[in-house]
Amino acid sequence: QVQLVESGGGLVQAGGSLRLSCAASGRTLTTYNMGWFRQAPGKERDLLAAISWSGSRTYYAESVKGRFTVSRDNAKNTVSLQMNSLKPEDTAVYYCAADFSISGIHYSSDEYDYWGQGTQVTVSS
Repeated sequence: QVQLVESGGGLVQAGGSLRLSCAASGRTLTTYNMGWFRQAPGKERDLLAAISWSGSRTYYAESVKGRFTVSRDNAKNTVSLQMNSLKPEDTAVYYCAADFSISGIHYSSDEYDYWGQGTQVTVSS
């Protein structure tokens, strides 16, 4: 079992920045690809960014490319999402998720095995 806990969400003005962190316990994350998803009210949970177990490969959704950066520290068992130039449409609950996979980054939430409880990000205009 892997327990994931997100932190770093909050209220920020448009154009501001936030850094989300995801701390894992229970097992090492070194064998998991990690993803950051978000879900706004009435919408599906979408993958924003993902990073392979080694950190050598990353993926970004077009909506956040150039603004968000995903990183991981396997020694600390943490994954982070640096969010810059935030927009009101970035308002959502953000989740980190772990995917035990050796076949590459997956884009569907169905492929992820463990989830955090989520952290709210609100961007005011």
